[in-house]
Amino acid sequence: PTPFAFGAPEFQPAAILSLCIVMLVLMTESSAGMLALGEICDRRADARVITRGLRTDGLATLVGPVFGGFPTSAFAQNVGVVSLTRVRSRYVVAVAGATLLVLGAFPVLGAVVSLVPMPVLGGAGIVLFGSIAVSGIRTLSEAGLDDSSNIILVAVALGAGIIPLAAPTFYAEFPAWAQTVLGSGISAGAIVAVALNLFFHHLGTRSRTAAPALKSS
Repeated sequence: PTPFAFGAPEFQPAAILSLCIVMLVLMTESSAGMLALGEICDRRADARVITRGLRTDGLATLVGPVFGGFPTSAFAQNVGVVSLTRVRSRYVVAVAGATLLVLGAFPVLGAVVSLVPMPVLGGAGIVLFGSIAVSGIRTLSEAGLDDSSNIILVAVALGAGIIPLAAPTFYAEFPAWAQTVLGSGISAGAIVAVALNLFFHHLGTRSRTAAPALKSS
């Protein structure tokens, strides 16, 4: 890899704003991955763990484009690998990362990996993505779905997240910045979930009625 192969970096306000939105999307995805991984490893990811993970993502995103890469985030499929293999050692992760660095520096070695048949990768992908979905369902089961407002929140957020996959041209007539945000199911679902959570649980009559009980406790 050649540093700055595409030329010296430029700092354009519109591009910076767009990439900030993209980074929010990646941070949302990484946070979800860390929470799911904490559930699998029986070690809940608290604010400190998520903060350190996002800082690592930011550092990787800063270094990656120097060598022609893209913004980097925690790869959700790896959460499925941990769930299937039950291998939780950080040393295994470190060795795997070093192996990827070697494969990236020597394309001939990377070509050997590409010889793995696609049906094999497809079969493994079904199990990996399915395990990620199960982890998400297990997390949702603790979200108090006996409350009707929470059911509406989850339903609408899931619907917003599925729209970019089910109808890729749904946002075709929207402004470019809106397509950047809403074109990703993760970001669209996260924005809807946060907005509805604020509406249902932090604004209006519910927040006013909950305040005295919180104060008395």
